[in-house]
Amino acid sequence: MEQRFVAKNALPLKDSFTTRWQAPSNIALVKYWGKTAPQLPKNASLSFTLSNAVTQTQVEFAPLENPSKSVSFTILFEGEEKPSFRPKLETFFANILPYQPFLTHYQLAITSQNTFPHSSGIASSASSMAALAACLVDLEAQLSSLTEENKINKISFLARLGSGSACRSTQGPLMAWGTHTAIANASDLWAVPVSDIHPVFTDYCDTILLIDKGQKKVSSTLGHKLMHQHPYAEQRFAKANAHLSELLPILQQGNFEAFISIVEKEALHLHAMMMTSDPYFILMQPNTLSVINNIWAFRKETSIPVCFTLDAGANVHVLYPNEFDAQLKQFIEGELLQYCENRQCVHDKVGTGIKKY
Repeated sequence: MEQRFVAKNALPLKDSFTTRWQAPSNIALVKYWGKTAPQLPKNASLSFTLSNAVTQTQVEFAPLENPSKSVSFTILFEGEEKPSFRPKLETFFANILPYQPFLTHYQLAITSQNTFPHSSGIASSASSMAALAACLVDLEAQLSSLTEENKINKISFLARLGSGSACRSTQGPLMAWGTHTAIANASDLWAVPVSDIHPVFTDYCDTILLIDKGQKKVSSTLGHKLMHQHPYAEQRFAKANAHLSELLPILQQGNFEAFISIVEKEALHLHAMMMTSDPYFILMQPNTLSVINNIWAFRKETSIPVCFTLDAGANVHVLYPNEFDAQLKQFIEGELLQYCENRQCVHDKVGTGIKKY
C-alpha cells in the first residue's frame, strides 16, 4: 500500500457536494499489454492525450447518517442505469477505499456520458475512470489540503486502479506510464507528462475511424490476462521498452519517417500478441485491413506523413500533422469512410488532459 496517497485528516462534510469533470481518451504510441496486480504494467508505454473524445462525469456526494462498510453508489450512463457497470465499479471502489476511507460516509450518484461509442476500442474505460477519479480527488481536496502536484498525481494513481491506461488521460500532450531508464521521473504507479517534444507533435491530429462500434468480443481485461502464459510475452515487453527508448529522441527531432515506423510496428505487435495467445483471438475486422492498405498507398503516392495505430479493437486511429489536415480530411471522406460503420469517424487532435466543467 502506498502510504503517500492515503488521505490525511479528511473529515467528511455535513453537506452535499457535487462536482463535474471531463477526461479524454488517449491513444498509445508504445503499447502496454500485460500487467500484474494491482494494475501495474509489464512494460512502459507512451501515449498521445486526445481532446474531443471525452467522458463527462458528475458525482453528487450525499452524506450518510451512518457510514457503510463499502462505497454506496448509483450509476447512470447516458441517461440509463447500467447494472453491467457495477462489478467493475465495485472492484474499483474496493481498490481505492484504503486511500479514500471517507467515501463510506457518502452516497455517490454518478452520472456519465461519452462523446464517442463505449467499448469499441477508443479507450472508454481510460477516459471514464480518469473523469471519475478527478471527481473523487476534488472531494478530497475539499476535506484536506492537497497541492496541485499531489492532486494530479493522485488522480492518475486512483484512475490506474480502475483501468491501467486511465492514468495516462490526466495530462497531455504526451504521457508516459511505467518505469523506464530513459524517463527519470516515470513510475508504475501513475503517469507523467513528457514535455521535451517537437512543436509539431503538440497539435497532432488523430481521426478515429469507427469501423465497428459494437462491444469487443474479447475485453482488454481478458487480453491482458492472456499475456501471463504467452510464449512471446518477455520478448514483447523488452521490445516495447526498446521502442520507447527509440521514440523519445524521434519525438524531440520531429522525424516523421522514424515516428511512423515505430508507431505502426507497435500497433501490429499488439494485435500479433492477441493472435498468438492461447486462446487466440482477432479484434481487427476486414475493413481494418482495407483502411491500413489504403493509408499505405496514400502515403506512398503523396509522401504525406500519415500513419495508423490501433488500440485493442477494430477501429483505426489515423495520425497526421496538423498542417496536412485539409488533405487528410479529403482523403478520409473520399476513401476511408466507406469502411466505417455508418460512415462515422471522430476527428480529434492532441489535448491537455482532464478539466472541470
